[in-house]
Amino acid sequence: MTLQNSNNTLFHKAVLAGCAFLLITSQAMAEVGHDDEEEHEEGHIVLTQEQIEHAGIGLAQVGSGTIRDVLPVYGVIAVNAERVQSVSARFEGSILNVTKSIGNPVRKGETLATIEANESLNTYSIKSAINGVITERAANVGEQTASRALFVIKDFSNVWAELSLFTKDLPKVSVDQEVRIHSVNSTVTANGKIVYIAPYGDRNSQTITARVLIDNPDGRWSPGQFIQAEITLSDTVAPLVVRNEALQIVEGRSVVFVQEEKGFEPRPVTLGRSDGEVTELLTGLSGNETYVTSNSFILKSEMGKEDAEHGH
Repeated sequence: MTLQNSNNTLFHKAVLAGCAFLLITSQAMAEVGHDDEEEHEEGHIVLTQEQIEHAGIGLAQVGSGTIRDVLPVYGVIAVNAERVQSVSARFEGSILNVTKSIGNPVRKGETLATIEANESLNTYSIKSAINGVITERAANVGEQTASRALFVIKDFSNVWAELSLFTKDLPKVSVDQEVRIHSVNSTVTANGKIVYIAPYGDRNSQTITARVLIDNPDGRWSPGQFIQAEITLSDTVAPLVVRNEALQIVEGRSVVFVQEEKGFEPRPVTLGRSDGEVTELLTGLSGNETYVTSNSFILKSEMGKEDAEHGH
């Protein structure tokens, strides 16, 4: 199965699971409404703590935040070429034993093969100099080592994000600028800094490569994977911000669901600047109010259901 097909399968499963959960949650909330009509205050949506937790509704306090001015670019994940080892035999000889195959993880100092030297007939071990994964193997028992590389080991614990810059954007970009990396489906993100800008361009694409070093301890970033990125050009502190996923459109207006004593209230807001992650609030909420940061669409859906019931 290709990486793309695998990602599509996971995405479809996630969508189906989300739909199923939303149906169950809606049914549960409907039961609460029928069992205790007094719990539904006018203009508010009442949920128990258990329903909040099961629906995955995230909460946060309104406060100040940083709005970034960014340059959006595209790129690809690449192997960190400084974390690659090509392993050859010190003395030519016969391969007596091989302990690793392609795909096997290895630790620094671990034995990869045992060799009998042709001239001295002494045996010695070939060991890995780094932690990593065997990506190439050209060693089988009984063969002569010759002068070829017997193994190639690559360390994927950190990788390069190679970003494509157009010439017109070069004056805006420099080494040490902060960058936020996103997978194409935005399920994986990482932060890093530009560590290198190529002094020459690509003849075919007419772009210049800017390289970002990304920590990858759990292997979420795979070489060859296409990515989106945002290079931070400047940032400004805003007095009040909310996360973008908190915003919903109700009757043509932007609203944020606020948690109050009576339940969740859809509060109309006036928006200011946005950087794709957080948005400035000009009116509608005050500092330290608690708002819904994630899965606010569940509350919007419940609002629509209640409006339909009241319409009848």
